[in-house]
Amino acid sequence: MAMIETINLCKEYGDLVALSNLNLVIEEGDCFGFIGPNGAGKTTTIKILATLLKPTRGQAMIDGLTVGFENRKIRPRIGYVPDFMGAYEDMVVTEYLEFFAAAYDIHGAQRKRVVNDVLELTDLTYKATAEVNSLSRGMQQRLSVARVLLHDPKVLLMDEPASGLDPRARIEMRELLKELKRMGKTIIISSHILHELAELCNVVGVIERGQLLFSGSVNDIVQRAKLEHTVHVAVSERVEEAAKILHQMPGVKRVALAEEDDPANGGRSRRPVLHVTFEEGGVHHVTDIPNRLINAGFRLTLFSEERVNLETAFMRLTQGLVQ
Repeated sequence: MAMIETINLCKEYGDLVALSNLNLVIEEGDCFGFIGPNGAGKTTTIKILATLLKPTRGQAMIDGLTVGFENRKIRPRIGYVPDFMGAYEDMVVTEYLEFFAAAYDIHGAQRKRVVNDVLELTDLTYKATAEVNSLSRGMQQRLSVARVLLHDPKVLLMDEPASGLDPRARIEMRELLKELKRMGKTIIISSHILHELAELCNVVGVIERGQLLFSGSVNDIVQRAKLEHTVHVAVSERVEEAAKILHQMPGVKRVALAEEDDPANGGRSRRPVLHVTFEEGGVHHVTDIPNRLINAGFRLTLFSEERVNLETAFMRLTQGLVQ
């Protein structure tokens, strides 16, 4: 049974359609990266799963329980981390955590033990007596994660957990999420930092204008967006002559000339680079390029395959280049 499932989930605000027939299946232990432009429907989906919004139509289920009908049973199973935590003036870190632990009926010696455990897990033990509103943005986000771990939920719903963090704080948050993943938590993360999602998540979903464009593994989305096979080639001289030779090779669809930064000069100057695109059936001719050029008297200075990563795939999917 899936840990999280939505069936034709819709959310409308008058004439505005925030979600349109969203169908998601997230298995137990998955780390699901939810990506899309601003206003695509990511936060709306997470708030519905967190039982904070009612869907207009359709169903959302967590651990077999239906959102909107079994919220009291769902809430102990989930932890919701918003992009910004509320301010708690004059409350120190341990008081903040003890307050929420009490809300989950964790009392006495157990409460003290649980608070100490989550402080250690989030590396905040040394800030136990600091005021919450004195913490840095990164520490506040880690404290927000500590708060939702007090009752040991099965599911973590994280809305832009790295939003506004400096590079060091993002690294610390990423390592914390990796540890939670190792603990077997089912995690949904919405984020714009796509290279970090590719490292963290085993499944991603791309959403735009309330509609799910793709859901699957990172490798699947990359392969789907890899429309053509392209290699980058540079020679020391006679670039146009080299382009003609490459264009005559079997399987070559087109050869385009572009100016790119020259790494040999630290990017201070530009060099001509040939982008050689092969037809789908001509990919096996790629390895013939070096021999063809060297035999024609050229000195090869660059030969590399174009890589499609999660960012490239996201751009192609949301621009409608991939169906």
